[in-house]
Amino acid sequence: MQTKPFRIGTRGSPLALAQAHETRSRLMAAHGLSEAMFEIVVLSTKGDRITDRSLALIGGKGLFTEEIEAQLISGELDFAVHSSKDMPTKLPDGLYLSAFLPREDVRDAFIGRAAKRLLDLPQGATVGSASLRRQALIRRLRPDLNVIVFRGQVETRLAKLAEGQADATLLAYAGLKRLGKLDVPTEILDPVSFPPAPAQGAICVESRLGDDRMNSLLAAIDDRATRAAVTCERGFLATLDGSCRTPIAGYATVEGEHLQFRGMILTPDGSQYHEIETSGPAGDAGRLGEEAGQTIRGKAGADFFESWG
Repeated sequence: MQTKPFRIGTRGSPLALAQAHETRSRLMAAHGLSEAMFEIVVLSTKGDRITDRSLALIGGKGLFTEEIEAQLISGELDFAVHSSKDMPTKLPDGLYLSAFLPREDVRDAFIGRAAKRLLDLPQGATVGSASLRRQALIRRLRPDLNVIVFRGQVETRLAKLAEGQADATLLAYAGLKRLGKLDVPTEILDPVSFPPAPAQGAICVESRLGDDRMNSLLAAIDDRATRAAVTCERGFLATLDGSCRTPIAGYATVEGEHLQFRGMILTPDGSQYHEIETSGPAGDAGRLGEEAGQTIRGKAGADFFESWG
C-alpha cells in the first residue's frame, strides 16, 4: 500500500502544469486515489531558461527533458509528464514512455494581427515561429513572408505578437485548447497542406524500465490508439534523424486495428519537399513509420539533406 505521494516531474509553464494536472486527474479516476496522493514537482530545464536562440543552435529537444530525466533515473521522481513532440527519439538508458493520454487536436493554429488567414497576410508580412517545420511550411506556401524566430511559453509568444513584434504567429491548437484559449486562433490550419509535427497534441508519461509497481499504475491511463499513432510518427522521425534541426512533419490516424500515416520532409527554405503515405496494422506502427522514413529518404536522395546540416 502506497502511503507517500507519487512524485510527478514536469516543467513549470502553464501548459506543462495543465498537462500534469490532466495526468493526475486521470490517475485519480482510474485508481480511486485522492489528490493528496500526488505531488507535482516543477523543474526548470535549459530549454526553458534559454529563450533568445533557436533550439537548433543550443542542442535540440533534449534541452526540455534532461533535468527531469536525471531525477527520474536517480529515483527522486516516480514518473514525468511531457509533451510527446518535445521528446527526443532516443531516451536515456533505463527510461521509456509508459503511457500516452488520449490525443488532442493535432492541427496548428494561426494567430494573425494583419490578417485572419495565413494566405491573406500582406506581402512581406512578418511571421514569428520557433519551429523549423512551421518556418519551412510557411515559406513553402508564402515565400514572400519574413519569418523570424519566436520562442518562449504560449503566453510569452502571444504577448510578443500583441506588442507588434510580428504580424502573426503559429501555435499548437492542442496547447491553446488545454489552456482554455479557444478565442485566440484566427485560423485552424488544414493538416494535409500544413501537416503537424510528429507526436503533436499527445501527452506522454515517462518512467523507469523495471519499475513494475509504477508502470502498472500508469498502464491504466495508456490510450492504445494514441500510442500506436505516436509510435509510428516517432519511428518516422528517428529514421530521418529528426531533431529541432530538421523540418519534418508527420501524423498517423488509427481506426480500430488500421493505421494511416502521412509524412513530409522539407528543405528549411520550403522550396523543396517530399511527401509519403502508408498504411497497415496498428500493431506494426513502429515498423510502418521506420519504413516510411527509409522510403522518403531514398526518394529525396542524399543531396536533399545537405541543406539540413
